[in-house]
Amino acid sequence: MPPSHNAPMPFSEPPWLAGHPSPYYTDSHIRWQKVCRAFVADHLAPRALEWETEGNVPEHVFQTFSKHNMLIPNLPAPLPVALLKSMGIHELLGGLKIEDFDYFHFSIYISEMRRLGVGGPTSSLSTGMAYGMPPIITYGSQELKQRLLPDLIRGKKRICIAITEPDAGSDVTNISCTAVKSECGKYYIVNGEKKWITNGVWSHFATMAVRTGGPGAKGLSLLVVPLLNYPGVSMRRMQTTGGTTSGTTFIDLEDVKVPVENLIGQEGEGMKMITWNFNHERLAIAIGVTQTARVALSTAFGYVLKREAFGQPLMEQAVVRNRLAKCGGELESLSAWVDQLVYTMCKAKDHGAPPELGGLVALAKVRAGMVLDECARCAVLLFGGNGYTRTGQGELVEKIYREVPAARIPGGSEDVMLDLAVRQLVKTFRGKTHAIGKEKL
Repeated sequence: MPPSHNAPMPFSEPPWLAGHPSPYYTDSHIRWQKVCRAFVADHLAPRALEWETEGNVPEHVFQTFSKHNMLIPNLPAPLPVALLKSMGIHELLGGLKIEDFDYFHFSIYISEMRRLGVGGPTSSLSTGMAYGMPPIITYGSQELKQRLLPDLIRGKKRICIAITEPDAGSDVTNISCTAVKSECGKYYIVNGEKKWITNGVWSHFATMAVRTGGPGAKGLSLLVVPLLNYPGVSMRRMQTTGGTTSGTTFIDLEDVKVPVENLIGQEGEGMKMITWNFNHERLAIAIGVTQTARVALSTAFGYVLKREAFGQPLMEQAVVRNRLAKCGGELESLSAWVDQLVYTMCKAKDHGAPPELGGLVALAKVRAGMVLDECARCAVLLFGGNGYTRTGQGELVEKIYREVPAARIPGGSEDVMLDLAVRQLVKTFRGKTHAIGKEKL
């Protein structure tokens, strides 16, 4: 896919790439954006729609991304610098030093990957590393890190995150999959089911939420559970509305023996780690979904400029311009908000989201799904019959429209996230009010 020398289609690029000034993006970010765009154009974009239709991304694509360290940018910023340097990794592609990688570099990477429009091919490569590895990096023992992370980072092994169960989705505290210590004390015996696990079917390990104690959040722990060809583990692939290449999996676990050394952190700390990981996941979803909305809306914009009806281009009809304008306003507002959240993550003193940011990130994730719904619907309607067809001119927007549920459900379903956002805001307000009251005494 050669670089385009044409003016960008309206809404196709964020303001900072469309020639507008920005307080956030530096020369380093601009160089990184060019590197990411060129790499995706060479190794993923040309056949992404074809692979999504077929339902599989060839294994060699994952190996290519791993070889060039182009899956590492899925990790939260800052990167695990000491670990990467111990592996001989000092720079990312294009000469970006790993210690200089921040959340805007992360955001750019996610956006460039999602310029494909369809999320399945990207998800097939990156979801496991993006969400399965961070808890090990941040909370795992040195022994666990040294044993697992080098092979995972180099792409020799794959991992996924396994939280959701048939009867426990957004209600994480209701998880029933159990991990009970064996009589000898050397193993956890894991029993239960996990459902809708992205990348599960080809993962060697899962960072899995298990119940090691009593009911509720205090009984939850995180455990690295072996998957592929491991005794007691059976997996089957699930068919989904969109994202067909992402490897959505049902996992059944029956008396699975897991070494106690595979526990991440301490027993009973699972909910804390899950919540921390959700902030990274939901921000990534918001960034990626915002980019997908750009693809949908700008593709429709280009179509109505050339498509004629009643003797003139569709763009000459006021109702068409009205649809584009309303969606464009929602999209650019969302984009500006996401940039603000990314900036806040960059400035976080503890290299993680401040507690009060959790609700806002959840709300941004929800809003991104809603905006994508509007933009995708607009695109399909403006494409007319072509938008209703799985091949031809409207293939891309038709595929995007089928991925709207993947933006509004995974990572925390919409209604639960809306409630979480307000509860978090109330909690933060009351806490600050109480602190102010104490200061006055």
